[in-house]
Amino acid sequence: MPIKNKILKLPALLKKLPVLRRQGKTIAFTNGCFDLMHIGHVKYLEEAGKGERILIVGLNSDVSTRNIKGSNRPIVPQTSRAAVLAALESVDFVVIFNEDTPYKTIAAIKPDILIKGADWKGKSVVGEDLVKRKEFVKYIQGFSTTNIIEKIRKIEKSS
Repeated sequence: MPIKNKILKLPALLKKLPVLRRQGKTIAFTNGCFDLMHIGHVKYLEEAGKGERILIVGLNSDVSTRNIKGSNRPIVPQTSRAAVLAALESVDFVVIFNEDTPYKTIAAIKPDILIKGADWKGKSVVGEDLVKRKEFVKYIQGFSTTNIIEKIRKIEKSS
């Protein structure tokens, strides 16, 4: 499916879900800022989208990312982040949300499964009260956007 067909506004996505559910598809949801995509993100999304499930990625908008990560973020604008996510085979749909959490988006989509990184185990997960089950995907140590930014800053300082 072309990238542009995978990036949808919430109302358009909601129109597609009944058909997918009638086909017996399991709807899975995960979310994040996905700023500066790296192998940790790719492996996470690959695992999250395994099997016959439909993986929807809720992407924090630029405003939402700035609220969460600070005024210097995101590095990459939301339209570019959405396109990179949509280019991944494991991602079926991307929906951008403006709130600090995807609670309203999860409530509207009503996914069967909520997926988070294993670093969230034992913590409260936004939207867990709205889903049948949640899954945790193994976290790959040493890969994070924050770490990449810090490495770049160190290189800049030493230049």
